[in-house]
Amino acid sequence: MSKKQTEKAGSKSDNLRQAIEGKVPSGTLIAIGGAENKGDEPEDDSMNSENANFEKTEILSRFVKELKGRNPLVLVIPTASSLPEELGPSYVKVFHDLKVKNVEVVDIRNREDACKEEYIELVRKAAGIMFTGGDQLKLTSILGGTDFMRLIKERYYNDSLVVGGTSAGAAAMSTQMIYQGMSGAGFIKGSVSITAGLELLNDVAIDTHFITRGRIVRMAQMLATNPTFIGVGLEEDTGIVVKEGKELEVIGSGLVVIVDGRGSTHTNIYEVEEGVPVTMRDLKVHLLGKGDTYTLEIF
Repeated sequence: MSKKQTEKAGSKSDNLRQAIEGKVPSGTLIAIGGAENKGDEPEDDSMNSENANFEKTEILSRFVKELKGRNPLVLVIPTASSLPEELGPSYVKVFHDLKVKNVEVVDIRNREDACKEEYIELVRKAAGIMFTGGDQLKLTSILGGTDFMRLIKERYYNDSLVVGGTSAGAAAMSTQMIYQGMSGAGFIKGSVSITAGLELLNDVAIDTHFITRGRIVRMAQMLATNPTFIGVGLEEDTGIVVKEGKELEVIGSGLVVIVDGRGSTHTNIYEVEEGVPVTMRDLKVHLLGKGDTYTLEIF
């Protein structure tokens, strides 16, 4: 990138910060823990057949309900996926089944794609954005700092845009994100890798497939390094609807685990070497189910 291009990108970032600084988002954010029901899964192949909270397509139906306008345009962004040509159309189908006919797959596979004017124009017209699952580091590496992502963030803050994401698409929404770390080994210092997310949800860390994959310990290590953050662990077929950037409602069939480390009295993470278990005291944990609400006390 030339010096001129670098200065131009920096100027756009500064303009975005000024445009959203201190603002309460006007849009709606929907983060999903992965494996959300799309209406075609056999109920008898999962615990959902015994779960009274389970409703087919509940989460994606709520996404549709939040869309504003007549014939709203929904963009499906399968950038995180290793199989975008398969995953994109699967979301087109379920949205069509839910009576949303105006759906476009934005198949961005590199940063050059994210600069295409036709894709940016679609964001200008969209009522909803859906980031699919896959690899959250791939998603942030390709979209971070691009005009495409800047416009999504600007419209999320200033318009009634609905931004949804599942699995990797949800994990990337927070300020800081976990992009690597074995679920069962998250208690060892150095076993959890953290980087900047897409920063749609401030001072919050999201992790997905949370109960199924036993990820509470790796979330605790994340909070040991960032104790001002609130951890939000999303179970599969479970999500949160966030209004005004802080008012959270649980949807779906499972649980949301809120992990609050702001009152922690001790951690050894800055004392021990890599390879040594991390300890942390006085975490506060909440288990929330369908219909429960929670206010993210962001400072």
